[in-house]
Amino acid sequence: MTWPTRLRLVAGLLAVLLVCAALTLVLNRRAGQATSATATIVAETLDAGTDYAGTVTDTFADVGDEVSEGDPLVELRSLTLQHDLAVGLVSEDASVYRVTKDGTMTVVAPADGVVTSVAVRRGGFTKAGEPLVSVERAGSLAVDARLVLDPGDFARVRDGADVTIVLPDQSEIAGTVADVAVRNTTNQAEATVRVTGDGLVGGAVHGLVAAGTPVTAVIQLHDDGPLADVDESFDAFLRRVGL
Repeated sequence: MTWPTRLRLVAGLLAVLLVCAALTLVLNRRAGQATSATATIVAETLDAGTDYAGTVTDTFADVGDEVSEGDPLVELRSLTLQHDLAVGLVSEDASVYRVTKDGTMTVVAPADGVVTSVAVRRGGFTKAGEPLVSVERAGSLAVDARLVLDPGDFARVRDGADVTIVLPDQSEIAGTVADVAVRNTTNQAEATVRVTGDGLVGGAVHGLVAAGTPVTAVIQLHDDGPLADVDESFDAFLRRVGL
């Protein structure tokens, strides 16, 4: 066997070994991931209302409006409120409303955010305890993902784990596991995972990042096996080259 033939043989063997090693790492990474059965972008919604029945005399915000905490939303008149003010049962100022002695109450925004619904318009009547305006709190977007896992895999879902959020147009957002809840079913664990991320900004990615958008969540499971360190290095390399 000539030296050139030997060198080609060695090069071929090295190439085969490299391909096998790469495939092993790829398969190990896929085995270390869990994909959601269902997942949806959700947001914290706050209702603004009053404990008094009355007539709405004005509205100051509409659906889609951005509001800041304390901004006026709805004004209403209530005879019951007027009576309670007269006998000192109600404070004239609170974090969620402002009132005047003639029985006029102004309901204000409970937090910074976007108005998602207005239940009663000017001239309408509201019942005691009925929500008047709903506000989606700014910065509260998250993903609720449901996964069905083997009990052993459930133990590998850790807080802070990396998550890839896949939007309907197949674009991706990076996230992390914020918390995990579990409900046991027959021989399996049904996990509900809450995912947060800096990329979950309302209106981003052509408006797809919004409450109610269905997504797919791919969660990186904890790996403490013999290939864990190698796999982590391989994953870091892929991120550096943009894969």
